[in-house]
Amino acid sequence: MNLEEFYRDYGIRKLALGERVDTFSCGDEDLDDFIVNDAPLYRDALLAVTYIIESNSSKEVVGYFSLANDRITIKDFPSNNEFNRFRRHRFVNEKRLTNYPSVKLCRFALSNAVKGKRIGSILLDFMKRFFVSDNKTGCRFLTVDAYKTAESFYTKNGFLYLSNADAQKHTRLMFYDLINLED
Repeated sequence: MNLEEFYRDYGIRKLALGERVDTFSCGDEDLDDFIVNDAPLYRDALLAVTYIIESNSSKEVVGYFSLANDRITIKDFPSNNEFNRFRRHRFVNEKRLTNYPSVKLCRFALSNAVKGKRIGSILLDFMKRFFVSDNKTGCRFLTVDAYKTAESFYTKNGFLYLSNADAQKHTRLMFYDLINLED
């Protein structure tokens, strides 16, 4: 599926205050439960904003993603040396801070009905460009705690591992440097 086909067939919108999604199935019980039960609670508590992807014809919810504020900080690295290498590679001397603003992709799921149509990559591109367009928040990175099963998807879409400290954990902290879009 290309971008034109995506926008012909689907829309992206913010989950409205008080709105609930009745059913959703992506094959992951935790992700299914989040959109049905928890997304409105996170929005009400100002912790995350969820966007839904729905079919233009049937209005069926075929996917969603939740975003929240985040930061990449010295504490995310196993040593100060690794953090210094990270920031030296990306910032001039005057911009070397102890943390950098980012947005966290908290949850991201597509229903079984649309898997394999390249919609996930289209949505990641949408998220990346959303924060760079008009520099809405002064955000430099998009971060995600990627499940092991999704690491290759994020790698394919330009994400890098922040460090190797979490290599044996259930999720890996990955990032995309939004400055790459301004080329």
